[in-house]
Formats: sequence, structure tokens, C-alpha cells
Amino acid sequence: MIYNLDELARRQLIDYKHVNPGTCFGEENFALTIEEAYAVQDAVVSLRLEAGEKVIGYKVGCTGPGTTKLFGMQGPIRGTLFDTEIHESGVKLNSDHFLNLAVEAEMAIEVGENGNIVSVFPIIELHNFIFRAPKKSLSELIANNGLNRGIVLSNKIWRTLPEIYDKTSLLSLEINGSVIDSGELWPMEGGPKSSLNWLENHLGNHGLKTTESNIILGGTALGLHRVQPGDYIEVKVDKKIAVQCVINPRSEA
Repeated sequence: MIYNLDELARRQLIDYKHVNPGTCFGEENFALTIEEAYAVQDAVVSLRLEAGEKVIGYKVGCTGPGTTKLFGMQGPIRGTLFDTEIHESGVKLNSDHFLNLAVEAEMAIEVGENGNIVSVFPIIELHNFIFRAPKKSLSELIANNGLNRGIVLSNKIWRTLPEIYDKTSLLSLEINGSVIDSGELWPMEGGPKSSLNWLENHLGNHGLKTTESNIILGGTALGLHRVQPGDYIEVKVDKKIAVQCVINPRSEA
């Protein structure tokens, strides 16, 4: 079936703003190719740029064993990050701004001139965790921007060159004081450079590129975990708290 991708993008953005993303994928026999899904994502980006938002980076998703097992498919895929969805560590998040809120512990990359890595640092990635089609697909994941609904940044003291982190360093996710998941810092062999190289090649194929000061989510070896109002989330590196947030119901946010 042939779809009007611009109309789909407008529908996608309306659904997203109403905290009800991706309703088109719940329709019988609805399907997109990978390239169509990226075209929809990019069209939504254009609409958001026209509305005054700014792109501050990208995500590389569906790379590690945790997410590939959960989703039942192999990436990588690309998503787009916006300035309006960046939070500082310690933020109290309004649960009504998300649909089936889920979090990942992850490492991010700060890009410098000529695509060089200036620093890496831990973050919490926030998601609207929903698939509507009878079978999960990369196309649905891509058209819904990798499920991304923002990130929570660690304090800038955590920003350092990749080699400063020990190769045996452990990234962990705690919810309400209990360790829910833990694993290596990077999901791809070769570390942050591998994630960035894949992204640069992918963006080039779509007429895009990273720019100085962009934040790139390098993917995670950990899984995606649902959270509830009242939950307290911490991401640690080698048992040291790096970034944290609280999920509040609407009346308390």
C-alpha cells in the first residue's frame, strides 16, 4: 500500500503530542519499509524544527543483547534528540507526559569538531514503551523515533574521555534502591567509536550529519525497564551514582 508520508508524519506528531504515539501501527495491514519509516521520522523532525525545537543529537538503538532480546530484532537504528526533552539529574518527571514510561541506563557521546569524541558520560534514556502492530518491527521502532521521549543528563563532572573509564567498568540501573540491570558500558565491540562510526555512515546515507556539541546515545548493553509513578531511578558507574530522577504523578509534578 502507498501512503502519503507527509500526512503520516503530521499524524505521528499529533499522536506524540497527545501522549498516544504510533496509532497508525495499530491499524490492520498497516506497514512501512525501513526507508519509509526513516522518511516519516525525518518529516516529523522537520515539523518539530518548524515549530521552534532544535535537534541536539541522535540515538543509536537496538544494539545490545538486552534490547535485541526484548524487541526480538537486530538493529542498529537511529533516532533524533530534541532540546525540549533534555533534563538534568535529579529531575522530577511528570508521569502523565509518557505512555508506558520505561528507562535505560546508557552512555552518551559528546561530539566535537570533525566528528571527534570530546567526552562520554552516563545518562538515563526515557521511552514511550509501546508497539501497536501484532509483530514488533524495526519500521515501527524507527517511525516512532526509537521510542525516545527524552534523556536525563549526568552532572558535567562525569564527562571525560572514553579511555578514562576502565575497560571493566560496570554500568548499573537501580530502581527504588534495588539493582535491576547491569553490564558493560558499551554494547558494540569497539566502544563509543563503533557506535559513532555507524551513525555517521547512516546519517550520510540520509543527507544528514552530526555537528559540534551534538549528544549521541551510543546504545546500551542493558535492557529497557518499565517504571511507575513514585519510582526513584539511579544510574551508577562502578557503584557511584551518576544520574538520577524521580517519577511523580501529575498532581505532584
